[in-house]
Amino acid sequence: MGHKITLQVNGKSVTRDVEPQATLAEFIREDLRLTGTHIGCDTSQCGACTVHVDGHAVKSCNMLAVQASGKSVTTIEGLAAADGTLHPMQAAFKACHGLQCGFCTPGMVMSAVDLVQHHGCHSEAQVREALEGNICRCTGYHNIVKAVQQGAQAMKSA
Repeated sequence: MGHKITLQVNGKSVTRDVEPQATLAEFIREDLRLTGTHIGCDTSQCGACTVHVDGHAVKSCNMLAVQASGKSVTTIEGLAAADGTLHPMQAAFKACHGLQCGFCTPGMVMSAVDLVQHHGCHSEAQVREALEGNICRCTGYHNIVKAVQQGAQAMKSA
């Protein structure tokens, strides 16, 4: 039997019936068809499913959809402006070539935005430490770190 949940997703109110065992990642991808949130491991190790819940980065494969009821969720699709203008962090990832296959990129961007908003962004070591929960199997992280630092500067200027 499903449970009715109501939450804000990317600024819009959503009410749906969900199964009690459904993860937030499944809900976002399957019910809402917001496929930018990727599911890579189902064990909260890879970080590809990272979204913001009430303004903080959360691995959505490790949270039940019913736990998000009453909360505000932002996915990678919700970072860009309504006119399609990229968020400064998204633009920095593009400009710095901070991706290869792109599978980890939404989670990296969401974690990077959380880092900048809550802790600032001061050094390469700080960025690398903050992104330890996000795995990229394609890159050496060099351009990802560069993108986060450039995105942080752009976020300060915005």
